[in-house]
Amino acid sequence: MVGAVAVEIERVDPALRDATQKLARTDPSKAWMRTVLRLATRVMPVPRTEAVSVSTVRSGRQGLRLYQPDRRAGNSALLWIHGGGLLFGDARQDEVLCAETARELGIPVFSANYRFAPEHPFPAALDDVHAAWHWVRIHAAGLGVDPDRIVVGGESAGAGLAASLVQLLHDHGGAQPVAQWLFAPMIDDRTAVDESLDALDHWVWNNRINRVGWGGYLGGRLGQNDPPPYAAAARRTDLSDLPPAYLAVGDIELFFAENQDYARRLAEAGTEVHLDVVPGAPHGFENWGRDTAPARALMKRARGWLREVLARPDEGRLDRP
Repeated sequence: MVGAVAVEIERVDPALRDATQKLARTDPSKAWMRTVLRLATRVMPVPRTEAVSVSTVRSGRQGLRLYQPDRRAGNSALLWIHGGGLLFGDARQDEVLCAETARELGIPVFSANYRFAPEHPFPAALDDVHAAWHWVRIHAAGLGVDPDRIVVGGESAGAGLAASLVQLLHDHGGAQPVAQWLFAPMIDDRTAVDESLDALDHWVWNNRINRVGWGGYLGGRLGQNDPPPYAAAARRTDLSDLPPAYLAVGDIELFFAENQDYARRLAEAGTEVHLDVVPGAPHGFENWGRDTAPARALMKRARGWLREVLARPDEGRLDRP
């Protein structure tokens, strides 16, 4: 994670300041640091969440971490995609968020791993989460899940992949996700090429590191006028007929403007969207600051929104021929 200089600590919500200032500084632009981060997230110790069982299954090249609540409420499920700037990360880093969501909503959560840039550029990561979607649908019945009642969600780069996956599934036709649950999605490579943002040195994830992530993923296509379809979700022009979207973002983080614009365009296209802007919240605080009041409040709102969407009758579900 990357600290801040020009973004003053006074802009951070007082309830988040201590946690923010304790964040370690890392630089994933360096290959050796990416190696360290990848290893660390794969072996990091994870807390146990009461009333939730955790297991790992294989999905093609990658693994899925499965969170099964002891008490079920319905037959829906969530496919979750972790963050890491497209450069590193692991399903284990979101252990508490996924396990508590499984327990609070009474649904299984499948947390997907995927390959990283720059060694595996676009569309490798998207291909992997697409394969995870199919794995969940194929194995749904045996896990007590309706294959047509799956939510797609994620955080940061994972939320960006989730948004792209939703678009890909829309265009391929057939069963669609019932909702998209997005936390500070990394969705627009044009942010990375805007060097005027570099001086802000945003807390946790700044634009210099953002450029490394997007550059590794897109290579020479970074910032071009005609990026490949599904490479960056915000580049899509037609945002109509997509599943309901929940989008949470802090108002002092790098992705605020691109997330706000994406939510506006979704609404203008007639797609149901709920934009939850958290004042004074740095990137990813719902995870690394999960014990703070702002993070707890956000997750309560987010899970409340998802619970309401999942309670809707199937007649409202999107399917495409």
